[in-house]
Amino acid sequence: MRMPFEIESLSIPGLKLFKPRIFEDDRGLFLELYKYSDFCLAGIPEQFVQGNYSKSVKGVLRGLHYQKGRMAQGKLVFCVKGMIYDTVVDLRKGSPSYGKWVSVDLTDENKHLLYVPPGLAHGFQVISETAEVMYKCTQEYSPADDRGIIWNDPDLRIPWPVPDAILSGKDMSHPRLRDADHEFVFTVS
Repeated sequence: MRMPFEIESLSIPGLKLFKPRIFEDDRGLFLELYKYSDFCLAGIPEQFVQGNYSKSVKGVLRGLHYQKGRMAQGKLVFCVKGMIYDTVVDLRKGSPSYGKWVSVDLTDENKHLLYVPPGLAHGFQVISETAEVMYKCTQEYSPADDRGIIWNDPDLRIPWPVPDAILSGKDMSHPRLRDADHEFVFTVS
């Protein structure tokens, strides 16, 4: 039995919100988080090669991260428990949405997945008391190619929902978008 996703293309080209079909009964629920054939039909033929998990408390902000060059990552993000304000910024020069951002709430209740294509910076802030997040990546983590944009870049003006964000030292030291180290170019697929 085919279990399709409802797929919503967001305002940044290539950014997609997947809404899985949920089967519930008196035993609980079941859903598919990923199906290669459905993702191919949605224009996402990449294979995922690494899976990550994080658990964070309210206010923790992770991001805005990306990898450059041949190690640029696509990501598929899912909130297992709690609620996050998930945000991406388009870094692809020539894109109609270059320098623009989009945010969505990912929750354990809506069970949505966000596909972030390579060339976008990604980050999230925990809105609930705690949140557990899993994400798959199309490239393995490469410290040499790891980059970021400062979360509070005044040119982006992202309205993070929890004041007094809790950040790592690394995330507090990223440059602004205009000074960031990236060479992404938008191509129409």
